[in-house]
Amino acid sequence: MASIEERVEKLLQPIIEKIGYDLYDVEYAKEGKNYFLRILIDKPNGIDLEDCEKVNDAINDKLDEANYIKEQYFLEVSSPGIERILRKDKHLEQNTGKEIQVKLFKKDENGQKEYQGILQEFNEEKIMIEINNKENIEENQITIERKNIAQIKTIYHW
Repeated sequence: MASIEERVEKLLQPIIEKIGYDLYDVEYAKEGKNYFLRILIDKPNGIDLEDCEKVNDAINDKLDEANYIKEQYFLEVSSPGIERILRKDKHLEQNTGKEIQVKLFKKDENGQKEYQGILQEFNEEKIMIEINNKENIEENQITIERKNIAQIKTIYHW
């Protein structure tokens, strides 16, 4: 059976696209004693509060009708932000060749828990990034197993 996030994404994607937005991601999480359903939307010129309200109004009744979530939860509709979390292959694909930050669950064999560099390639099991601060070509690239990755996000230089 599909996860709540997958079911909600399948339900909401056509609705959100019909009103002119991209569904970037769906996140269902428990934080403290509360549950949150986060719907992250995007469009070429960015998202503002009116966009979030418009999408919220369009999806609220559909979510209630579908009744996928039995617990009481808070619905949040927002932008994925400038520095975006990359959870899906489509996110990695869109950001290949761009600078990312990779945080690991624990330190690796190099004693590192975090890497920053250019996303070169990825597959189901691993990602390869080019590290900015290495001089030797062989040491310039690192392959990281995806099962060891806590978070991947884009880097925005202010």
